[in-house]
Amino acid sequence: MTKLGIVQMQAHDNDERAIAAAARMLRRLGKSETDIVCLPEQWLNENRIDDFDARFYEFKKIAREYSMTVIAGAFYHKKERSLVISAPIIGPSGDIIGEQDKIHPFDYERNKIQAGTKIKVFKSGCRFGVLICYDMVFSDVAEMLGKKGAQVLLSPSRIVRRGIVPWHMYVQVRSLENRMPVLAANIESWKYGGKSIITDMTEKNGVMIPSRTLLTGQSAKYAEFDLKKYEKPRKSRYSDHHKFV
Repeated sequence: MTKLGIVQMQAHDNDERAIAAAARMLRRLGKSETDIVCLPEQWLNENRIDDFDARFYEFKKIAREYSMTVIAGAFYHKKERSLVISAPIIGPSGDIIGEQDKIHPFDYERNKIQAGTKIKVFKSGCRFGVLICYDMVFSDVAEMLGKKGAQVLLSPSRIVRRGIVPWHMYVQVRSLENRMPVLAANIESWKYGGKSIITDMTEKNGVMIPSRTLLTGQSAKYAEFDLKKYEKPRKSRYSDHHKFV
């Protein structure tokens, strides 16, 4: 069994308090032997971070202490000459093992950042992919990750209150389409609607029945998954997909 978790953050008046609050929840998840944890997109006040190692030093210590993988969120980040939105992945050794750039900038982001061009599968605890917020809207991103071998999708998100219902629909449909769990973390504030979501499925008489768990307030939750049980249904689903023009 693999334990996968998400952290839902509320607004804080300064970033040090926000990081301390997140660290406390990460420790609780670590004590429960959670394998992978995902935080929301841009959950800090200062959302441009050029040095992930320095900013998330405490998270790196926690990841190493509990042999846990932490997706620290997604933030504006300078790479070479370009500004991107990137999710740093901290491995169980306490080192940053990779980053996933946002493939689809949303609205005003198009004029600020360079779009990512590569979707990656990370191997730490299991094989997983990271979709940053708006990437969830595009079905080919999740499908590409599944076909590259991802067993689960995790999504740092920042969804406004009026967007929660369609966001939940996208998350659950991606889960059903690709026969894999999807966990998406959001911020809760006067502007952002929280209700971070963990999806799962149960097969009943040949039909996959979806289920979901939602978070409230500033909180963290994990769920246990037998990721092997999805492999045959996922392979079957992909093999049923015919090419067309």
